[in-house]
Amino acid sequence: QVQLVESGGGLAQAGGSLRLSCSASGGTSSTNNMAWFRQAPGKEREFVAATTRSTGRAYVADSVKDRFTVARENAKNTVYLEMNSLKVEDTAVYYCAAGVGIALQRPSSYRVWGQGTQVTVSS
Repeated sequence: QVQLVESGGGLAQAGGSLRLSCSASGGTSSTNNMAWFRQAPGKEREFVAATTRSTGRAYVADSVKDRFTVARENAKNTVYLEMNSLKVEDTAVYYCAAGVGIALQRPSSYRVWGQGTQVTVSS
């Protein structure tokens, strides 16, 4: 079974940057799509960004596309989320996910999820 390990979360000041990493182990058959979601207290889990190995495309949610970028290093089966110009509203638990579904922005498209990493942005 594929496992996802996240790193890079923590505390940042508003306007700062953080880089999240998610490394998949246990094979690549279920990791064609790798994505980032986030969930703040009292809110639903929302799509942040995703990449696909088969097409090489990257997608970033409209809410953060001017500040966040996503990249994939296939040799390591790792996906990165570069977060710049952080805002307090970016505070959330960020989850890495992997799957083979077509609808990249839907949580139900992903079979495997990481443990989540807390990102806290202070003013």
